[in-house]
Amino acid sequence: MSDELPSEVLTWRRLHAETAAALGSALEARWVCETAAGAAGADWTDLLDWGVPTRGVAAVDRMVARRRAGEPLQYVLGVWAFRTIELAVDRRVLIPRPETEQVVEVALGEAGRLRREVGRRPLVVADLGTGSGAIAISIAVELPLGAVTVWATDHSSDALAVASANLAGAGRAATQVQLREGSWYDALPEDARGSFDLIVSNPPYIASDEEVGEDVRDWEPPAALFAGSDGLDALRLIVAGASAWLRPGGVLVCEIGSGQGASVIKLAEDAALCDVEVRPDLSGRDRVLLARRGPIAGKKVADATGSRPPPPGASCG
Repeated sequence: MSDELPSEVLTWRRLHAETAAALGSALEARWVCETAAGAAGADWTDLLDWGVPTRGVAAVDRMVARRRAGEPLQYVLGVWAFRTIELAVDRRVLIPRPETEQVVEVALGEAGRLRREVGRRPLVVADLGTGSGAIAISIAVELPLGAVTVWATDHSSDALAVASANLAGAGRAATQVQLREGSWYDALPEDARGSFDLIVSNPPYIASDEEVGEDVRDWEPPAALFAGSDGLDALRLIVAGASAWLRPGGVLVCEIGSGQGASVIKLAEDAALCDVEVRPDLSGRDRVLLARRGPIAGKKVADATGSRPPPPGASCG
């Protein structure tokens, strides 16, 4: 088809080549051009020798300018894949990362086991600090319809606006997710205290003075990245409150920093959680805290039964 076009006509093939030269990456150039064309995969290939409309050239030019200014590609494109879903993302939320996909993998594994325990009732799940909704929506989409109710919380109304937009594209699974504004457990309904089967979170865990890349520091929301002088401020609150919000036998799953394994294990043991472990990411670094509330936990339960809560770090038995 290219032989039939006048030589001055700009085709998608030529625009892709020019974009790759400008960005120094053929792959990034393809993503940019596919986004501008509104076509991907085989549909994009079919367009290569078609002329580019004026609005397509303008869209590519805008994205190239933003990318060359240092803006992360995910924000430039406005969408990014996460497990089985595609998420709208912008500067109001963190960029979804493979490490968080692993957190969802662990959470889904626990959800499968918990479903066998609870029988036919839906699991009750909290996603604390939901951001774009990546964790909450993935759990709702990947479990069978009707198998779960997810409370997705965030202190940022801007982040919840992004999560709401992503829910709109999740189909029937979206009916299983409730968005709540507030800080961590404060956003959850008080009458749900002690009833959650699973609490999942990707909280901020970077120390305030830790070196991070310019693309992270300059573009992603600081409140979703940094958590005090040691990076543990958010994790302290989440771990300490888990026993009060989990049902007996309920599970906490948190993403953590690569050097925080020993510290978060101690936090979980001090909170009288049991079966505590840290699982590595694909690079072998600390990444996922996994802990469970024992069958008896907390002073009120102990007073009522005449039994003591399990010792810190004990097996749930």
